[in-house]
Amino acid sequence: MKKSPIALGILFALSQATVAQTVTEKEVIVTATRVAQTADTALASVTVLDRQTIEKSQATTVTDLLRGVAGIDITRNGGKGKSASVFMRGTASDHVLVLIDGVRVGSATTGTASFQYLPTSQIERIEVVRGPRSSLYGSEAIGGVIQIFTRQASKTPRITASVGGGSDSTYQVTAGISGKNNNTWYSAYIDRFATDGFNACAGSTSGGCYTIEPDDDAYDNTAFNVRLGQQVSENLSIEGYMLRATGNTEHDSSRANELDFVQQVIGLKTTLDINDKVDTTLNIGQSRDETDSFGHDKPIGVFNTETLNVSWQTNWAVSENSIFTFGYDYKKDDIDSTVAYAIDSRDNHGYFLQYQGQYGNTDLVASIRNDDNEQFGNRSTGSIALGYRISPTVRSFLSYGTAFKAPSFNELYYPNFGDANINPEESKSLELGFAGNEKEYNWSFSVYRTEIDQLIGGYPVQNVDEATINGIEASFGMQIAGWDVRTSFDWLKPEDDKTGNLLPRRAEKTFKLALDRQLGQWQMGADVIAQSHRFDDVKNTKRVAGYGVLDMRAEYSFNKNWSLKARIDNVFNKEYELIRHYNTPDRAYFISVHYQN
Repeated sequence: MKKSPIALGILFALSQATVAQTVTEKEVIVTATRVAQTADTALASVTVLDRQTIEKSQATTVTDLLRGVAGIDITRNGGKGKSASVFMRGTASDHVLVLIDGVRVGSATTGTASFQYLPTSQIERIEVVRGPRSSLYGSEAIGGVIQIFTRQASKTPRITASVGGGSDSTYQVTAGISGKNNNTWYSAYIDRFATDGFNACAGSTSGGCYTIEPDDDAYDNTAFNVRLGQQVSENLSIEGYMLRATGNTEHDSSRANELDFVQQVIGLKTTLDINDKVDTTLNIGQSRDETDSFGHDKPIGVFNTETLNVSWQTNWAVSENSIFTFGYDYKKDDIDSTVAYAIDSRDNHGYFLQYQGQYGNTDLVASIRNDDNEQFGNRSTGSIALGYRISPTVRSFLSYGTAFKAPSFNELYYPNFGDANINPEESKSLELGFAGNEKEYNWSFSVYRTEIDQLIGGYPVQNVDEATINGIEASFGMQIAGWDVRTSFDWLKPEDDKTGNLLPRRAEKTFKLALDRQLGQWQMGADVIAQSHRFDDVKNTKRVAGYGVLDMRAEYSFNKNWSLKARIDNVFNKEYELIRHYNTPDRAYFISVHYQN
């Protein structure tokens, strides 16, 4: 069988891999360059969360899972299913591009993705790339890219199921089937999750939710994903996929305190190996972000976003050590809302070119992109990264990239708030990184600087601010006395250039620790996260104290098919806030039984 450029890319990456045989070395990532490569050879700071990691963590939502990733800070307006903001390296929550199976997702009105509605049972892996990626993906990728891959088909027929329950009358039921028959592969998974929750907002008429509603705020979610693929010929494959999550969540507000939601991605992907040097991929997908808000059982408003994505990409391996990638992305947003937006549709055409090459111990990746947006015209971005292998187990890289964020429909056209004349936010970032992958341990260290111009803020909105973010990111992993130990530390200084104040809701210091150990049929683990204080306002007058939380988990395997899992979050029942006046979970437990053939 002919080797496609993607396969050649993996071989190219493996040829640069370190001698040490570790899990990290074998991980393959595609998000950093849109071409497959092993994670330890990417000239960027990356994290891969595979299915094994997801199951071991026992996390039920994507936000719970991402809390443990270096460079990521998450705030949430209450418990599960409540609005969550994901900050990457101190940039804003709408400076993170989110993809599901290569399809851009998120609300075109708010400009952010609804991580809180995505259950981990539907996810095969998550790739996190920190640092600008607009030169490959266009708007949003100032802080980085998070790509979520839904469940894949297994090589042999497999059935999975689980049932569990815990604190706050929480329960979850999952089931799935997947397999392969000759040249056809298939998978289907379903998840039902519900909880009575707890009081999301502590209650204040002067901040937070600006109301006092001392009731539990429930949440329920029914999600499923399906995948069907066919190897049509030796050189051609076609695959269809769908993810859909629907449900209801309650929160505290004097106006809209409940909403129904729909999150959906549906797509069709074809891959053609033209010859042993060239392959091409066409991915056509549609994402939907829909909310229907209610206020004390009365209809308040509808905000529905429908986004069409068309992505065509060709990889050309000009030699064993050189790959060109070029392509075209089309995106069209349509808004259907009870709010009268002056404009409710826009499209974007993106063209990109990338080169990857190896010259002895030196690697080079360079890319350039132009986006032609119907609303604000052309924006060009670029990036370049140089890597050098200091020794067989230690490498370094230096990268520079520019990025931008297109204004959301709310920022442009929401009545009495938006301004159709505001400009996209723009950034430039520089990063120096080192990483080692020894037999006994692995480590990484990066220092970075991001400058953002034309930051959108104020009421009504304007391009009012400039910000500079300096940061250090370090991680370390090894085995100690049978324990797998993984730690990370983040220090960042996200400052408003005009005032010198810290950007709101970002902690300056974050320490994360994960411990895991296998003892016969037992698997035990613990997670610690500790963060310094943050401010809840741009003037830095509303301080939110730092905190530290311990979570513990255990799993017992009765045999190869059946297992029992238990998790205790916030073991010491720590009281803390991430957003002023909003509650965080007390000590909580969850126990579940799992089957897999």
